Amino acid sequence: MKSAYLYVRVSTDEQKRKGYSLPEQEDRLLKYCKYYDIEVKGIYREDFSAKNFNRPEWNRLFSEIKKKSSGEDKNILFIKWDRFSRNIEYAYEMIGKLRKYKTTAKAIDQPIDFSVPESTVMLAVYLAVPEAENARRAQNTSNGIRRAKLMGRYPSKAPLGFINLTLLDGKKGIVLKEPEAGIIKWAFYQVAKNNHKISQIMKIANDKGLLCSKSHFFRILHNPVYSGLIPVKLDSGEEQLVKGLHEPLISEALFNQVQSVINTKRKTTSKNYDLQSMFFLKEFIICPVCDRKLLGSFSKGRLKKYPYYHCRDGCRTRIACCIS
Repeated sequence: MKSAYLYVRVSTDEQKRKGYSLPEQEDRLLKYCKYYDIEVKGIYREDFSAKNFNRPEWNRLFSEIKKKSSGEDKNILFIKWDRFSRNIEYAYEMIGKLRKYKTTAKAIDQPIDFSVPESTVMLAVYLAVPEAENARRAQNTSNGIRRAKLMGRYPSKAPLGFINLTLLDGKKGIVLKEPEAGIIKWAFYQVAKNNHKISQIMKIANDKGLLCSKSHFFRILHNPVYSGLIPVKLDSGEEQLVKGLHEPLISEALFNQVQSVINTKRKTTSKNYDLQSMFFLKEFIICPVCDRKLLGSFSKGRLKKYPYYHCRDGCRTRIACCIS
C-alpha cells in the first residue's frame, strides 16, 4: 500500500455514549500511515450516522475516487468497520462499488485479507456486529419510551402547544406552552360547533399565530394527548390510551365530540348555508330570456363580494340581489 485516503466518522450519539472523537481516530490513522510509509491523499471527517452511505463527506470521498479512476489501486483507511457502516447490506453494496473503481476499504484494527476466501467470514462478523448493536439500542430506546408512556409520562418530542421539560424528579415531561395552547384550544371548540369548514378554522388559527400545515392541523385534531391521554402501542400491535400526568388542554368529552365531527360526513357546510340563506328565491325566479330557473352566487368586486341571480349555459341574464 503506497497511498490511502483516511476516513474518520463519529455520530453525535456515539460521542456522548462512548467518547469517540474525530481527532483521536485521525491521530491513530496518521501514525499508522507514518509507520508503514503510506502517503495520505486526503482526510475526510464525518459527523453523521452510518445507517446508510448518504453522508456528505463520504459522498465527497466517493466522488474523488470515481474522478481518479485510473489504473492505480486506491485504498480507504479507517479505524474499525463500524466507522465504515452499521448496515451489512449497504456495506457489501458499497464494497462492490469501490471494487469497480479499484479501491479497497480497510480497517486498521480489524484487518481483512481479501485474497483469502475464508476472510469473508470475519468480514461478515465485523459488519454484522455494529448492525446488531444498532438494532438492540433502538429496541431498548423504544421499550424505554413505552414504559414511560405506560406510567403516564410523555418522553417524546412535545406536540405543538406543549413544551418538553425536565421535572423536579429528573424525569422528562410536557407542559402547556402559550400562545399556541390557547389557539389550539380555541380551534377544538370551533370544530366541535360544526358551523364552519375545518380549513376555514385552520386559516383563522394560522392568522392568530398557529404556524402549522394543513396535514399537521389535522394531526393535532386527532391527537389524544391534548385531552390528557397518551397513546401507547403494545407488542400485540393494539393501541392503548393511558391517563397522562401532564395537564390536559381540553376535556375528553370535547375531544370525542371533535372526533365525531371530523370522522363523519358533514351534512352542511357554512358555504352552502350562506348560499341557501342569501338566495332563497333561486328555485322560484325564472329567466326572462330562456324560461329556466335562475341560480345564485357571489361575484367578487374590487371591495367586496356581490350577490347575483344568474342563468347558465351561455345565457347572460344576471339580476342583482338586493341586500337590506
